[in-house]
Amino acid sequence: MDIKKIQAADVEGKKVLLRVDFNSAVSEDTVKEKFKIQAADETVRYLLALNAKVALITHLGRPEGKPDQKFSLNPIKDDVEYILSHKVKFVPDCVGEKVMETMNGLQEGEIAFLENVRFYPGDESNDEEFAKKLASGFDVFVNDAFSVCHRNQASVTGVAKILPSYAGFWLQKEIEEMEKIKSNPEKPAVAVIGGAKIETKLPMIKFFEGIYDNVLVGGKVANEALEQKIQFSEKVLLPNDFIDDRMDIGTETLVKFKEIIEKAKTIVWNGPTGKFEEEKYATSTNEILKSVLASSAYVLIGGGETLEVLEKNNAMGEIQKRGFVSTGGGAMLDYLGGQPMPGIDALRSN
Repeated sequence: MDIKKIQAADVEGKKVLLRVDFNSAVSEDTVKEKFKIQAADETVRYLLALNAKVALITHLGRPEGKPDQKFSLNPIKDDVEYILSHKVKFVPDCVGEKVMETMNGLQEGEIAFLENVRFYPGDESNDEEFAKKLASGFDVFVNDAFSVCHRNQASVTGVAKILPSYAGFWLQKEIEEMEKIKSNPEKPAVAVIGGAKIETKLPMIKFFEGIYDNVLVGGKVANEALEQKIQFSEKVLLPNDFIDDRMDIGTETLVKFKEIIEKAKTIVWNGPTGKFEEEKYATSTNEILKSVLASSAYVLIGGGETLEVLEKNNAMGEIQKRGFVSTGGGAMLDYLGGQPMPGIDALRSN
Protein backbone atom coordinates (compact mmCIF):
# COMPACT_ATOMS: atom_id res chain seq x y z
CA MET A 1 0.00 0.00 0.00
CA ASP A 2 1.84 3.12 -1.25
CA ILE A 3 0.17 5.65 1.02
CA LYS A 4 1.69 7.63 3.85
CA LYS A 5 0.66 6.10 7.16
CA ILE A 6 0.19 7.69 10.54
CA GLN A 7 2.84 5.36 11.98
CA ALA A 8 5.46 7.31 10.00
CA ALA A 9 4.19 10.75 11.01
CA ASP A 10 5.89 13.10 13.45
CA VAL A 11 2.89 13.92 15.66
CA GLU A 12 4.58 14.24 19.06
CA GLY A 13 3.09 17.34 20.67
CA LYS A 14 1.68 18.52 17.32
CA LYS A 15 -1.74 19.97 16.49
CA VAL A 16 -3.49 17.35 14.37
CA LEU A 17 -6.59 17.84 12.22
CA LEU A 18 -8.25 14.42 12.05
CA ARG A 19 -10.86 13.87 9.33
CA VAL A 20 -13.43 11.37 10.57
CA ASP A 21 -16.88 10.44 9.30
CA PHE A 22 -19.57 10.73 11.94
CA ASN A 23 -22.26 11.32 9.31
CA SER A 24 -24.97 9.13 10.77
CA ALA A 25 -28.71 9.01 11.15
CA VAL A 26 -29.57 10.81 14.39
CA SER A 27 -32.72 10.21 16.41
CA GLU A 28 -33.52 12.33 19.48
CA ASP A 29 -29.90 13.56 19.59
CA THR A 30 -28.62 9.97 19.60
CA VAL A 31 -26.39 8.52 16.88
CA LYS A 32 -27.94 5.45 15.26
CA GLU A 33 -24.69 4.25 13.64
CA LYS A 34 -22.33 4.34 16.64
CA PHE A 35 -19.88 2.15 14.76
CA LYS A 36 -18.77 5.13 12.67
CA ILE A 37 -17.57 6.88 15.81
CA GLN A 38 -15.93 3.73 17.17
CA ALA A 39 -13.95 3.46 13.94
CA ALA A 40 -11.87 6.50 14.94
CA ASP A 41 -10.93 5.12 18.35
CA GLU A 42 -7.55 3.55 17.54
CA THR A 43 -6.24 6.61 15.74
CA VAL A 44 -7.44 8.99 18.47
CA ARG A 45 -5.80 6.90 21.19
CA TYR A 46 -2.55 6.68 19.25
CA LEU A 47 -2.39 10.45 18.77
CA LEU A 48 -3.22 11.24 22.38
CA ALA A 49 -0.59 8.76 23.59
CA LEU A 50 1.96 10.88 21.70
CA ASN A 51 0.67 14.07 23.35
CA ALA A 52 -0.82 15.38 20.13
CA LYS A 53 -3.61 17.93 20.32
CA VAL A 54 -6.46 16.51 18.24
CA ALA A 55 -9.36 18.21 16.47
CA LEU A 56 -12.05 16.02 14.90
CA ILE A 57 -13.63 17.32 11.72
CA THR A 58 -16.62 15.76 9.96
CA HIS A 59 -19.83 16.53 8.14
CA LEU A 60 -23.41 15.65 9.01
CA GLY A 61 -26.30 15.58 6.57
CA ARG A 62 -26.76 18.07 3.76
CA PRO A 63 -26.93 21.61 5.12
CA GLU A 64 -26.29 23.02 1.62
CA GLY A 65 -23.30 25.14 2.52
CA LYS A 66 -24.85 27.22 5.29
CA PRO A 67 -25.37 26.91 9.06
CA ASP A 68 -28.45 24.86 9.91
CA GLN A 69 -29.03 23.76 13.49
CA LYS A 70 -30.78 20.61 12.26
CA PHE A 71 -27.32 19.46 11.20
CA SER A 72 -25.25 20.78 14.08
CA LEU A 73 -22.83 18.32 15.62
CA ASN A 74 -23.29 19.70 19.12
CA PRO A 75 -26.18 17.32 19.98
CA ILE A 76 -24.00 14.25 19.35
CA LYS A 77 -21.06 15.52 21.42
CA ASP A 78 -22.06 13.34 24.38
CA ASP A 79 -22.20 10.23 22.17
CA VAL A 80 -18.74 11.02 20.81
CA GLU A 81 -17.40 11.56 24.32
CA TYR A 82 -18.90 8.31 25.61
CA ILE A 83 -17.85 6.13 22.67
CA LEU A 84 -14.28 7.46 22.49
CA SER A 85 -13.93 7.58 26.30
CA HIS A 86 -12.32 11.02 26.23
CA LYS A 87 -13.49 14.48 27.21
CA VAL A 88 -14.76 16.32 24.13
CA LYS A 89 -14.82 20.10 23.78
CA PHE A 90 -17.27 21.22 21.11
CA VAL A 91 -16.27 24.19 18.94
CA PRO A 92 -19.19 26.03 17.27
CA ASP A 93 -17.15 26.54 14.09
CA CYS A 94 -14.61 24.62 12.03
CA VAL A 95 -12.39 27.55 11.05
CA GLY A 96 -11.18 30.72 12.68
CA GLU A 97 -10.01 31.93 16.06
CA LYS A 98 -12.39 29.79 18.13
CA VAL A 99 -10.74 26.65 16.77
CA MET A 100 -7.23 27.67 17.79
CA GLU A 101 -8.39 29.05 21.13
CA THR A 102 -9.85 25.65 21.93
CA MET A 103 -6.80 23.77 20.63
CA ASN A 104 -4.45 25.88 22.74
CA GLY A 105 -6.58 25.29 25.82
CA LEU A 106 -6.92 21.52 25.51
CA GLN A 107 -5.92 19.59 28.61
CA GLU A 108 -4.37 16.12 28.60
CA GLY A 109 -6.83 13.56 27.21
CA GLU A 110 -9.21 16.17 25.77
CA ILE A 111 -10.31 16.33 22.13
CA ALA A 112 -11.69 19.26 20.13
CA PHE A 113 -14.83 18.51 18.11
CA LEU A 114 -15.39 21.01 15.32
CA GLU A 115 -18.76 22.08 13.93
CA ASN A 116 -20.12 20.64 10.67
CA VAL A 117 -17.61 21.38 7.91
CA ARG A 118 -20.43 21.56 5.36
CA PHE A 119 -21.83 24.67 6.99
CA TYR A 120 -19.45 26.26 4.48
CA PRO A 121 -19.94 25.83 0.69
CA GLY A 122 -16.16 25.70 0.26
CA ASP A 123 -15.93 22.15 1.55
CA GLU A 124 -17.91 20.40 -1.17
CA SER A 125 -16.58 22.74 -3.87
CA ASN A 126 -13.02 22.08 -2.64
CA ASP A 127 -12.33 25.81 -2.47
CA GLU A 128 -8.60 26.38 -2.04
CA GLU A 129 -9.03 29.37 0.29
CA PHE A 130 -11.40 27.44 2.51
CA ALA A 131 -8.93 24.53 2.65
CA LYS A 132 -6.27 26.99 3.82
CA LYS A 133 -8.60 28.18 6.59
CA LEU A 134 -9.21 24.58 7.70
CA ALA A 135 -5.48 23.90 7.76
CA SER A 136 -4.56 27.16 9.53
CA GLY A 137 -2.83 26.58 12.85
CA PHE A 138 -2.51 22.81 12.40
CA ASP A 139 0.74 20.91 11.91
CA VAL A 140 -0.51 17.57 10.54
CA PHE A 141 -3.57 16.23 8.72
CA VAL A 142 -4.76 12.65 9.24
CA ASN A 143 -7.53 11.13 7.12
CA ASP A 144 -9.34 8.28 8.85
CA ALA A 145 -12.59 8.59 6.88
CA PHE A 146 -12.63 5.99 4.11
CA SER A 147 -16.29 6.74 3.49
CA VAL A 148 -15.52 10.19 2.05
CA CYS A 149 -12.40 9.22 0.11
CA HIS A 150 -14.37 9.10 -3.15
CA ARG A 151 -14.97 12.86 -2.74
CA ASN A 152 -12.67 15.65 -3.91
CA GLN A 153 -13.44 18.10 -1.11
CA ALA A 154 -11.58 20.62 1.00
CA SER A 155 -11.69 18.54 4.20
CA VAL A 156 -10.55 15.43 2.30
CA THR A 157 -8.12 16.43 -0.44
CA GLY A 158 -7.74 20.20 -0.13
CA VAL A 159 -6.11 20.14 3.32
CA ALA A 160 -3.97 17.18 2.25
CA LYS A 161 -2.23 19.43 -0.28
CA ILE A 162 -1.34 21.95 2.42
CA LEU A 163 -0.30 19.94 5.49
CA PRO A 164 1.86 16.82 5.92
CA SER A 165 -0.87 14.20 5.49
CA TYR A 166 -1.27 10.57 6.51
CA ALA A 167 -3.76 7.71 6.60
CA GLY A 168 -5.18 6.81 10.00
CA PHE A 169 -5.44 3.22 11.20
CA TRP A 170 -9.06 2.79 10.14
CA LEU A 171 -8.46 4.02 6.61
CA GLN A 172 -5.55 1.59 6.32
CA LYS A 173 -7.77 -1.29 7.42
CA GLU A 174 -10.48 -0.36 4.93
CA ILE A 175 -8.04 -0.43 2.03
CA GLU A 176 -6.52 -3.75 3.13
CA GLU A 177 -9.95 -5.38 3.43
CA MET A 178 -11.17 -4.04 0.08
CA GLU A 179 -8.06 -5.39 -1.62
CA LYS A 180 -8.55 -8.76 0.05
CA ILE A 181 -12.06 -9.28 -1.29
CA LYS A 182 -11.07 -7.89 -4.69
CA SER A 183 -8.01 -9.96 -5.34
CA ASN A 184 -8.14 -13.15 -3.31
CA PRO A 185 -11.64 -14.20 -2.18
CA GLU A 186 -12.10 -17.75 -0.97
CA LYS A 187 -14.64 -19.56 -3.16
CA PRO A 188 -17.58 -19.90 -3.37
CA ALA A 189 -17.71 -16.10 -3.20
CA VAL A 190 -21.06 -14.33 -3.04
CA ALA A 191 -22.02 -10.65 -3.20
CA VAL A 192 -25.37 -9.38 -1.94
CA ILE A 193 -26.27 -5.98 -3.41
CA GLY A 194 -29.36 -4.06 -2.31
CA GLY A 195 -30.47 -0.53 -1.54
CA ALA A 196 -31.25 2.07 -4.20
CA LYS A 197 -29.78 3.76 -7.29
CA ILE A 198 -28.86 1.24 -9.96
CA GLU A 199 -26.58 3.84 -11.58
CA THR A 200 -24.27 3.78 -8.53
CA LYS A 201 -24.54 0.05 -7.83
CA LEU A 202 -24.13 -1.19 -11.41
CA PRO A 203 -20.30 -0.90 -11.55
CA MET A 204 -20.10 -2.91 -8.32
CA ILE A 205 -22.48 -5.58 -9.66
CA LYS A 206 -20.43 -5.82 -12.85
CA PHE A 207 -17.19 -6.09 -10.87
CA PHE A 208 -18.46 -8.97 -8.74
CA GLU A 209 -20.07 -10.61 -11.76
CA GLY A 210 -16.59 -10.94 -13.21
CA ILE A 211 -14.83 -12.59 -10.24
CA TYR A 212 -17.48 -13.98 -7.83
CA ASP A 213 -19.62 -17.09 -8.13
CA ASN A 214 -22.93 -15.34 -7.51
CA VAL A 215 -24.29 -11.81 -7.19
CA LEU A 216 -27.65 -11.64 -5.40
CA VAL A 217 -29.52 -8.42 -6.15
CA GLY A 218 -32.45 -7.07 -4.14
CA GLY A 219 -33.97 -3.80 -2.97
CA LYS A 220 -34.79 -0.95 -5.30
CA VAL A 221 -31.66 -1.78 -7.28
CA ALA A 222 -33.28 -5.03 -8.41
CA ASN A 223 -36.50 -3.24 -9.34
CA GLU A 224 -34.61 -0.71 -11.45
CA ALA A 225 -32.53 -3.43 -13.13
CA LEU A 226 -35.70 -5.29 -14.10
CA GLU A 227 -37.47 -2.13 -15.28
CA GLN A 228 -34.48 -1.11 -17.38
CA LYS A 229 -34.08 -4.68 -18.68
CA ILE A 230 -30.38 -4.71 -17.89
CA GLN A 231 -28.74 -7.90 -19.07
CA PHE A 232 -26.46 -9.91 -16.78
CA SER A 233 -24.82 -13.31 -16.91
CA GLU A 234 -26.40 -16.27 -15.12
CA LYS A 235 -24.19 -15.48 -12.10
CA VAL A 236 -26.36 -12.46 -11.28
CA LEU A 237 -29.66 -13.44 -9.65
CA LEU A 238 -32.55 -10.98 -9.71
CA PRO A 239 -35.76 -11.65 -7.76
CA ASN A 240 -38.51 -13.59 -9.51
CA ASP A 241 -41.16 -12.86 -6.89
CA PHE A 242 -41.94 -9.91 -4.62
CA ILE A 243 -44.11 -8.68 -1.74
CA ASP A 244 -46.52 -5.74 -2.05
CA ASP A 245 -45.49 -3.96 -5.23
CA ARG A 246 -41.81 -4.86 -4.89
CA MET A 247 -41.35 -3.53 -1.35
CA ASP A 248 -39.48 -6.73 -0.48
CA ILE A 249 -38.30 -9.81 -2.31
CA GLY A 250 -40.63 -12.79 -2.21
CA THR A 251 -40.38 -16.13 -0.43
CA GLU A 252 -39.17 -18.13 -3.43
CA THR A 253 -36.33 -15.71 -4.15
CA LEU A 254 -35.39 -15.51 -0.47
CA VAL A 255 -35.11 -19.28 -0.18
CA LYS A 256 -32.79 -19.38 -3.19
CA PHE A 257 -30.65 -16.51 -1.88
CA LYS A 258 -30.29 -18.16 1.54
CA GLU A 259 -29.23 -21.49 0.02
CA ILE A 260 -26.42 -19.76 -1.87
CA ILE A 261 -25.33 -17.68 1.13
CA GLU A 262 -25.15 -20.66 3.47
CA LYS A 263 -22.64 -22.42 1.17
CA ALA A 264 -20.42 -19.38 0.65
CA LYS A 265 -16.85 -18.99 1.93
CA THR A 266 -16.71 -15.24 1.16
CA ILE A 267 -19.68 -12.87 1.46
CA VAL A 268 -19.78 -9.17 0.59
CA TRP A 269 -23.01 -7.36 1.47
CA ASN A 270 -23.96 -3.78 0.63
CA GLY A 271 -27.55 -2.59 0.99
CA PRO A 272 -30.84 -4.01 2.37
CA THR A 273 -32.92 -6.21 0.07
CA GLY A 274 -36.27 -4.61 0.97
CA LYS A 275 -37.71 -1.42 2.44
CA PHE A 276 -36.37 -2.44 5.83
CA GLU A 277 -37.46 0.77 7.58
CA GLU A 278 -40.96 -0.72 7.65
CA GLU A 279 -40.97 -3.92 9.71
CA LYS A 280 -43.24 -5.86 7.37
CA TYR A 281 -40.76 -5.30 4.53
CA ALA A 282 -37.65 -6.11 6.59
CA THR A 283 -38.17 -9.88 6.39
CA SER A 284 -35.71 -10.67 3.62
CA THR A 285 -33.00 -8.36 5.00
CA ASN A 286 -33.29 -9.90 8.48
CA GLU A 287 -33.37 -13.44 7.10
CA ILE A 288 -30.31 -12.81 4.96
CA LEU A 289 -28.51 -11.53 8.04
CA LYS A 290 -29.40 -14.76 9.86
CA SER A 291 -28.01 -16.80 6.96
CA VAL A 292 -24.81 -14.74 6.91
CA LEU A 293 -24.36 -15.33 10.65
CA ALA A 294 -25.06 -19.06 10.23
CA SER A 295 -22.48 -19.44 7.46
CA SER A 296 -18.79 -20.17 7.94
CA ALA A 297 -17.83 -17.44 5.45
CA TYR A 298 -15.49 -14.52 5.76
CA VAL A 299 -17.84 -11.52 5.67
CA LEU A 300 -17.42 -7.90 4.60
CA ILE A 301 -20.42 -5.62 5.09
CA GLY A 302 -20.73 -1.94 4.21
CA GLY A 303 -23.20 0.85 3.56
CA GLY A 304 -25.00 3.10 6.05
CA GLU A 305 -28.35 1.31 5.86
CA THR A 306 -26.66 -2.07 6.20
CA LEU A 307 -24.90 -0.84 9.35
CA GLU A 308 -28.30 0.19 10.71
CA VAL A 309 -29.52 -3.37 10.12
CA LEU A 310 -26.55 -4.79 12.04
CA GLU A 311 -26.97 -2.41 14.98
CA LYS A 312 -30.74 -2.93 15.09
CA ASN A 313 -30.18 -6.70 15.32
CA ASN A 314 -27.21 -6.42 17.73
CA ALA A 315 -25.11 -8.25 15.16
CA MET A 316 -22.22 -5.83 14.80
CA GLY A 317 -19.91 -7.65 17.20
CA GLU A 318 -20.56 -11.05 15.68
CA ILE A 319 -19.82 -9.83 12.16
CA GLN A 320 -16.61 -8.17 13.35
CA LYS A 321 -15.43 -11.47 14.84
CA ARG A 322 -15.65 -13.23 11.48
CA GLY A 323 -14.90 -10.45 9.04
CA PHE A 324 -14.96 -6.71 8.55
CA VAL A 325 -17.58 -3.97 8.75
CA SER A 326 -16.83 -1.07 6.42
CA THR A 327 -17.91 2.50 7.12
CA GLY A 328 -18.11 3.10 3.39
CA GLY A 329 -21.28 3.16 1.34
CA GLY A 330 -20.59 5.12 -1.82
CA ALA A 331 -16.85 4.87 -1.21
CA MET A 332 -17.07 1.09 -1.05
CA LEU A 333 -19.05 1.07 -4.31
CA ASP A 334 -16.53 3.31 -6.05
CA TYR A 335 -13.45 1.50 -4.73
CA LEU A 336 -14.70 -1.92 -5.78
CA GLY A 337 -16.11 -0.54 -9.03
CA GLY A 338 -12.71 0.86 -10.00
CA GLN A 339 -13.71 4.52 -9.74
CA PRO A 340 -11.28 7.30 -8.67
CA MET A 341 -10.59 7.69 -4.94
CA PRO A 342 -9.20 11.23 -4.58
CA GLY A 343 -8.93 11.05 -0.79
CA ILE A 344 -6.62 8.05 -1.01
CA ASP A 345 -4.67 9.41 -3.97
CA ALA A 346 -3.93 12.55 -1.92
CA LEU A 347 -2.02 10.36 0.56
CA ARG A 348 0.15 8.58 -2.00
CA SER A 349 3.84 8.28 -1.18
CA ASN A 350 4.88 9.41 -4.64
